[in-house]
Amino acid sequence: MNNAISIGEPWMWGAFVAFVLVMLALDLLVFGGRKAHKVGVREAAAWSAVWISLALLFNAGLWWHLNASVGPQIADQKALEFLTGYLIEKSLSVDNVFVFLLIFSSFHVAAEYQRRVLIYGVLGAIVMRAVMILAGAWVVREFSWVLYLFGLFLVVTGMRMLVMAEKTPDLEKNPVLKFARRHLRISEGDHGEKFSVIKNGVRYFTPLFLVLILIEVSDLVFAVDSIPAIFAITTDPFIVFTSNIFAILGLRALYFLMADVADRFHLLKYGLAMVLTFIGAKMLITPWYHMPVAASLAIVAVLIGASVIASLIATRGLSDSTPPAGE
Repeated sequence: MNNAISIGEPWMWGAFVAFVLVMLALDLLVFGGRKAHKVGVREAAAWSAVWISLALLFNAGLWWHLNASVGPQIADQKALEFLTGYLIEKSLSVDNVFVFLLIFSSFHVAAEYQRRVLIYGVLGAIVMRAVMILAGAWVVREFSWVLYLFGLFLVVTGMRMLVMAEKTPDLEKNPVLKFARRHLRISEGDHGEKFSVIKNGVRYFTPLFLVLILIEVSDLVFAVDSIPAIFAITTDPFIVFTSNIFAILGLRALYFLMADVADRFHLLKYGLAMVLTFIGAKMLITPWYHMPVAASLAIVAVLIGASVIASLIATRGLSDSTPPAGE
């Protein structure tokens, strides 16, 4: 398997974590994160462009630093690993968007309250993924054969996604939701952005808190799928962590960007399923053939691009025939 040299020095870890904390603080305290409002397509597109640009600038800076410190060969390799990992994680995060849409629509959460839920969802996802990535990196370093289990898991997950692509999960049967409703006091009705309220001196949780729980659980489930996928590209904890976190930081903007047009990309689920299956197969055949990172990047890009184009073609007639709002 890929036993690449780890390039994450302590100062690099510290600088990246500080950058993430600063960006989250700016989002929460400066750029409207505390203000309930509906996020429009223009705002979501701007933030998506910001996060993608920051990821690419980070990769360029990483290449520049490594080129000067350890040479162009390792710099090229690590930059390519980051780019491939980021593309994979960014693509797989689209599946989160479909689930978030299902959760918000099932609970009839107003658009202006979705932003706050997703802010806390992103914070929780960052913490969970940090723990899982560091634990996974240790396991892979100590027991390299675990990567073959990851590969098998991804193949099975990808095949299952292909079979279940058109099926909509029933949230009412979700065991986490059943457990929460059984053990928490839930106050019905609309309470705005609040996750809890006080009634007659007793604290009740609002339906929005149940939504937050489901968002966090879905983040955890998707992390179980996506983190093994990036270990197929690199086992360097720093590359795995940074590419994963950059994809998560842009998840909220991606959700609002796709919220109104998600139906036009329904075939993307098949592309994501094929990506997982391909990555899992790549891990399993490593003893006989080690696929270059550049080839993996190209195949993933083709699978995602083809599924996006196929989705747009398949829904073109439907969108053209849809009457404008108000008619």
